[in-house]
Amino acid sequence: MNRTEPRGGLRVAVVDYGAGNLVSIEQALTFVGADVRIATQPADLEDAEAVVVPGVGAARPAMRRLARAGLVDPLLRWIALGRPYLGICLGLQLLFDGSDEDGAATFGVIPGRTARLEGAPTLPHIGWNQVERRREHVLFTGLVDGTDFYFVHSYAGRPEGATADAVTLAETEHGGRFVSAVDRGNVLGVQFHAERSGGAGLRLLGNFTRWATALTAGAGAERSPVGAGGTAGGD
Repeated sequence: MNRTEPRGGLRVAVVDYGAGNLVSIEQALTFVGADVRIATQPADLEDAEAVVVPGVGAARPAMRRLARAGLVDPLLRWIALGRPYLGICLGLQLLFDGSDEDGAATFGVIPGRTARLEGAPTLPHIGWNQVERRREHVLFTGLVDGTDFYFVHSYAGRPEGATADAVTLAETEHGGRFVSAVDRGNVLGVQFHAERSGGAGLRLLGNFTRWATALTAGAGAERSPVGAGGTAGGD
């Protein structure tokens, strides 16, 4: 896939909280034209236009690390202010109320919990698998329904309640079906690793940057600070 956007594009803060190697996501976002900076503290979010929260592993240590860095409240405020957020793998799972893996409370942005994959023939679920859309979204522009993306996980978020259907953007089958992408207004999340999914992943990340650019432009010039700290949410 050829680079389609000039450098110096959308300012994207990739949140580093010690939950995985950030090189692949930084390189992929840079390739599609984003101006990437690594965020390790609240001040690093202030000049960003979009946030990407990647990560692998369990929710409890992730929430503890985010809390120690003072990033929980600023990220929640970021979302509440309507700013673009993309969660990848663990970054998606943190959007739910909590995790059955270790009992941790998480962001609570989407009603539901992260649960072990049901009926899975193998765990962890590692490798390429089809992502089947439940509805259209600009995130998947230029990608055929059922495109393969790369997964590494044993748990997935399960939306619950009245909004479950509304937030479910795509599903994948691995023994049973699980939610592999969510959409809640300014918040997007994917269970697969877009940054490790070749041309399809780059296309999706490019779509995210264009969607986030349009969302940011539509929000107008006024920007409230997301906050200088906050440790709520750590267990």
